[in-house]
Amino acid sequence: MPKPIIEVDSPLREGDRRILVCQNTSCAAKQSAEILAKFQDEPLPSNCHAYPVGCQGQCSVAPTVRIVPDETWYCRLTPEDTSAICDALREDTVVEEKLNPRIHRYSHY
Repeated sequence: MPKPIIEVDSPLREGDRRILVCQNTSCAAKQSAEILAKFQDEPLPSNCHAYPVGCQGQCSVAPTVRIVPDETWYCRLTPEDTSAICDALREDTVVEEKLNPRIHRYSHY
């Protein structure tokens, strides 16, 4: 069962990261529930947790995932992309080809 939808700006414990997976209409139509399930099934670093959230205002590049507090935004994801993002979280890097170009202006998207 997915964790409940949280307020995006609710307090984080120091050192924690949240993987916020949009579940609103545009993202839901493009497998965001499956993406959330994959993140929740992946072996994540102990300080990372995946949560469903409402609209994050990036509908044109759905589905969207935001990592906080890093402010890393991923877009146009598929369930298969979750493994690479989890690897990047463990290695403290990013998956450049999946960065949202509207937010990360110098991505390789």
